[in-house]
Amino acid sequence: MFEFSRNEIRDLLIAFVVLSICFAISNVGTDPFGIASILPIVMIGVGAGFLLHEIGHKFVSIKYGYWAEFKLWPLGLVIALVTAFLGFVFAAPGAVNTYADHMTDEINGRIAIAGPMTNMALALIFIAIAALTYPFSLHSQIIHLVYLTCAVGYSVNSYLAAFNLLPFATLDGTKVMKWNVLIWILVFAIAAVMTLLSMTIGAENMVGLIIGM
Repeated sequence: MFEFSRNEIRDLLIAFVVLSICFAISNVGTDPFGIASILPIVMIGVGAGFLLHEIGHKFVSIKYGYWAEFKLWPLGLVIALVTAFLGFVFAAPGAVNTYADHMTDEINGRIAIAGPMTNMALALIFIAIAALTYPFSLHSQIIHLVYLTCAVGYSVNSYLAAFNLLPFATLDGTKVMKWNVLIWILVFAIAAVMTLLSMTIGAENMVGLIIGM
């Protein structure tokens, strides 16, 4: 049965709030007004990206008959806050723990890849909505806000996908690579390109290129 424990909901909410603040700081620095201005926009991208990423892990775990629960990693929250002041976010505030007596590398890899794939799908949805709303964003403040939110949502989710696919420590990439190296290379390459486009060209310029096609 797909359900959340009280502690799990608490941990998810704490991680969501802290990560949102971290991404706001990494984007605008320590200016309180800047943080307050961008925080609501960032929270939508982080909220969708982080929460659905973890739910993706949990859903696949339950699909295979395992009990899974998100657990907060307090040190990860501290690291995320510290790195945010350096201009990037080490986004590892916790993880979905899957409880099983035995699990094959394939199942573990499938559970692991579910999170980053969710972020990649969300990033594409966000950039598509941004492209659709851009022509109307100059004539409506509400639509302009939707456009900006989706542009940020693309950047946040592409980054979350690429970051979690790194083959380091307990990140998803290690488990995917252990299952199937070729699948890891393919998915990580796509996520990395999406992230590089966001960091170099920028989501707003990407929208311009999409519209101009």
